[in-house]
Amino acid sequence: MAEKLGLFKNFLSCHVCSETFRDPVSLSCNHNFCSSCLQKFWEQAKNQKCPICKRKSSKDCPDVNLALKELADSFAGRQKAGSSEIKKSREKKLTVVCRKHEEKPKLFCVDEQRAVCPVCDFPHHQSHKVVPVEEAVSDLKKHLESDLKSLQDKRNKYKQVEETYNEMIQHSKKQLLSTERQIRAEFNKLQQFLEEEEESRLAALREEEEQKGRTISREMKMIEERNKYKQMVKTYNEVREHIKKQLLSTERQIRAEFNKLQQFLKEEEESRLAALREEEEQKGRTINREMKMIEEQISSLSDSISAVEEELQKHSVPFLSSYKDTQSRARAQSSVSDPQLVSGALIDVAKHLGNLSFRVWEKMKEKVHFSPVILDPNTASGWLCLSDDLTNMRRQDAKQQFPENPERYIKHTNVLGSEGFRSGKHSWEVEVGDHPDWIVGLIKESADRKGERSALPKYPIWCLWHNSGKYTNGDGQTVKVKKSLQRIRIQLDYDRGEVSFCDPEDMTHIYTHRDTFTEKLFPFFSIGEAGDAKTSDIKIFQTEM
Repeated sequence: MAEKLGLFKNFLSCHVCSETFRDPVSLSCNHNFCSSCLQKFWEQAKNQKCPICKRKSSKDCPDVNLALKELADSFAGRQKAGSSEIKKSREKKLTVVCRKHEEKPKLFCVDEQRAVCPVCDFPHHQSHKVVPVEEAVSDLKKHLESDLKSLQDKRNKYKQVEETYNEMIQHSKKQLLSTERQIRAEFNKLQQFLEEEEESRLAALREEEEQKGRTISREMKMIEERNKYKQMVKTYNEVREHIKKQLLSTERQIRAEFNKLQQFLKEEEESRLAALREEEEQKGRTINREMKMIEEQISSLSDSISAVEEELQKHSVPFLSSYKDTQSRARAQSSVSDPQLVSGALIDVAKHLGNLSFRVWEKMKEKVHFSPVILDPNTASGWLCLSDDLTNMRRQDAKQQFPENPERYIKHTNVLGSEGFRSGKHSWEVEVGDHPDWIVGLIKESADRKGERSALPKYPIWCLWHNSGKYTNGDGQTVKVKKSLQRIRIQLDYDRGEVSFCDPEDMTHIYTHRDTFTEKLFPFFSIGEAGDAKTSDIKIFQTEM
């Protein structure tokens, strides 16, 4: 019977929607479909072919097959009636507790938490607490109402946390904009400082060039009035031309140094803004993850609340047959721990803005170096080439044309430090590598820079001299060393009258000059030809700030 019913149902089912026909139509190929299903199929396929055999229909709107419609409607009505009967049967089962005595139960065993049949079950429950069903339902609903209140309180807590997270999201957006603005403002101040400092130094350079130009012009006028000293006039002209070259070269190097610093500030600003945005995105993801969990929990709690409210609407026996599962789910939901806000979810503004300018300057110090001695190009021999930062020197093959100003060395490849010392302790290191010919030390300000150089005491120099593998002091005495020196530390204690040399790699003492100093002393450097040595430059060792 069931098999026949299945075949009949198949016959009355549309091949498009798989449901019982609604307003069925028949095509010329004898295949049947719901009218609406066929039209939708044709619209999507953009043709009028049968969905089964693909034969083209001869009609745009086939007529409804009335006989088939009546049969399908009748079958659908019976199916619905059958479902209704099944539902009623199930409801009836819910209202009874005993198959033998099909009547609504009137008693409820509190100990076993179930309804009992007054005929079959009651003798077995005489030692138990048995109460009327209405009383039991009333008590159980009070417990369930208490569970409902717990669920609602729990949901309110989750909603409060959800609201707080929404406030935090909005606050984080404001924090991002405000912190970005303040970072840009701080870097603008730093950029402004660099621009002002650059202009200040350039102005000082131009002022010095103008002042010295006026001095030279005044001196030249006096010489021209005397109508003599033609050689001196020539030298002053050379000095004036050289000053113009110095101005252009120094301006270019000042601008280059400040460009490096400004470029560093731009990169540092972008780096810090990127770090800020990355933190905002990362913390945004954290909050969104937490929010999703909160929303899922709220949804689950809302489902449980609806289930409890629906359960409370049920009457006695249906309520008794299903309340336990609902109550178990409700209590399990209520036992879930209260939601906790994640700490540290806001942007760490203090990390991004605290001592910002100071920390940027500290980082900038890592990019720059300090040299305790700066070479003075106005003292350098024409055979010497100095680096742009005035810390390296090397001897070159062609002599540069420099004016013979009083400070400059003419006959020897010497150069002095730009700053002299009259007191205190001072030290610096010089990298010499394997260069075969060099002199490092200190010299009196009054020492002759135009004539021959000789040793102490006739020539006021305190030095260490290396030539062809031999080390000597300023007096021409041989100095013994354990190994070939790659770097030398020079230490001056002016007040005690000491100039010392040591190897900074292991702090081995090399030699100490002792004298009484009465005038300014300048760092002294001299370099010969490098020959086949790997090292062609002598470098003043720079230290990080």
